[in-house]
Amino acid sequence: MSDARLTHVDERGRARMVDVSSKAPTTRRAVARAVVRMAPATAAAVAAGDAPKGDVLAVARVAGIQAAKRTGELIPLCHPIGLDAVDVEASVDAEAGTVTLVATALVTGRTGVEMEAMTAAAVAALTVYDMVKGLERGVEIASVALLEKSGGRSGEWRRG
Repeated sequence: MSDARLTHVDERGRARMVDVSSKAPTTRRAVARAVVRMAPATAAAVAAGDAPKGDVLAVARVAGIQAAKRTGELIPLCHPIGLDAVDVEASVDAEAGTVTLVATALVTGRTGVEMEAMTAAAVAALTVYDMVKGLERGVEIASVALLEKSGGRSGEWRRG
């Protein structure tokens, strides 16, 4: 990491938005995952669509998509980008007591979509929490992680 430097800091140490104007637009893709842990009975209610607030997975998917579109407003130095596609898939393992949300974001542009994918996964997870808190207060967002990204100067990356 000898060439590592903070790209969001100028020569005087002040926060800045990175200038991407000289970069060529490329197709970029990122996938992120959030895992929500809860009691098996709560997860079973989510899987069955029996939560008091309605279809948890459908609402979480829409919330994640909306969040990805607002990432540039939520993360201070993140570029606002015109997303080409966002998808959030949700799965439930009732026996393990988990809801897993996987968000995929795509763009043809000058900057990556990792933050959009991670924001989508995180907000989808928060939405699951909100929709099941009437059943259980001990729900936990266990993780939010980037799984993979492609495009741009750094090419492809996958979590090991």
